[in-house]
Amino acid sequence: MVMPISSGGDHAAETESTESLLPKNQHRGGDGDDGGDDFHGASFAGAVFNLSTTIVGAGIMALPATMKVLGLAPGLVLIVLAAVLTDASIELLVRYSRAAGAKSYGRAMGDAFGSFGRGFLQFCVVVNNLGVMVVYMIIIGDVLSGTSSHGVHHHGVIEGWFGPNRWNGRFAILTITTFGVFAPLASFKRVDSLRFTSAVSVALAVVFVVITAGIAIFKLARGHIPMPQLFPDVHDWPSIWRLFTAAPVLVTAYVCHYNVHPIYNELRDSLQIRPIVRTSLLLCSAVYITTSFFGFLLFGDATLDDVLANFDANLGIPYSSFFNDAVRVSYVLHLMLVFPIVFHALRLNMDGLLFPSARPLSCDNRRFAVLTAALLAVIFLAANFIPNIWDAFQFTGATASVCVAYIFPAAITLRDRHGVARKRDKLLSVFMIVLAVVANAVAVYSDACS
Repeated sequence: MVMPISSGGDHAAETESTESLLPKNQHRGGDGDDGGDDFHGASFAGAVFNLSTTIVGAGIMALPATMKVLGLAPGLVLIVLAAVLTDASIELLVRYSRAAGAKSYGRAMGDAFGSFGRGFLQFCVVVNNLGVMVVYMIIIGDVLSGTSSHGVHHHGVIEGWFGPNRWNGRFAILTITTFGVFAPLASFKRVDSLRFTSAVSVALAVVFVVITAGIAIFKLARGHIPMPQLFPDVHDWPSIWRLFTAAPVLVTAYVCHYNVHPIYNELRDSLQIRPIVRTSLLLCSAVYITTSFFGFLLFGDATLDDVLANFDANLGIPYSSFFNDAVRVSYVLHLMLVFPIVFHALRLNMDGLLFPSARPLSCDNRRFAVLTAALLAVIFLAANFIPNIWDAFQFTGATASVCVAYIFPAAITLRDRHGVARKRDKLLSVFMIVLAVVANAVAVYSDACS
């Protein structure tokens, strides 16, 4: 993403800033990190893993709870619809970026709406990514140190192993995770440097899905699972408004637009971006649908906002304790490996907002280190004070996420400064904007009233 350039800046400053935020395979050697001149472009598989890791983050944990709100049938249909709309919005964004010669989402916004558009886009990415990474830390704290919901305490993995102690409380666990995992992984300056951790994170997400599905199928075969709620319980106006509270969660689940350009710019063959996006969305949709279906099937009306917290009791199967821990630990490790991918875009956009005329971030180690430390500190503190992931998803999903995922790509298409939009594209853009604004406005209203 590209930061807004002050009106007094010249074209050279703008170009330098762009390159600092989005390292391209044509501009290497100045990063001073892993590989340097040996980097010859990202592979198809590496790009798919990085984009899939961007998508499958914490949103998957709240999706079973959306099934409780929407009912299983409408919920699964809306997961597919969200994937289709995300594919369409990314296609519009990439096509316009090519026509404008824009190497970043920010430059595409700047081409269409000027420096204000670029700045607003970067602000939304910062808000979205901050919210998402706070959710990651909340989940890690819930799973490892435990959480309480409606007066019931759900034991964490480490708390269950060793009992409640000062060293395995939420604050201590998040401190150890921040310094031992997040800080080292956040030190990489290039997205492709994280391709191996991304591959492991996708594998861990699959492990989580397979175990959850296996447990549900085992209990279903033994007749221990009642018929799930297929459709929502709608009996008055408040129950209708409540349906819309699921919209921000569905929006957040597929937001990956802020990493499309960095991945695109590092590809060996830039024409591969379309199949990469569709492969990633197909993979992530399969993970989402499986998790939503079997997660809700397994816990029904007892499904919590963070479904991982449900895996702390006897599941009614052999070796229940082992499978509980396996599910929770695998997904916590997945989130730890997703964190640096999302953090990469957050740091670049924050740098663009704070230092629009500075030299490239990759060339200034002091600024890089200070910005990294400051952002980690903010995320850490927020995760210790925000009560649960539903609140965080409601805020980011209904505001910044919906702008980044749907409203901005649609607005760029409607602006169409280069005459590349077809009538179908403009109709689709109007539909996305109206749907996004109405659904999320109602969600905010409903959440505020409740």
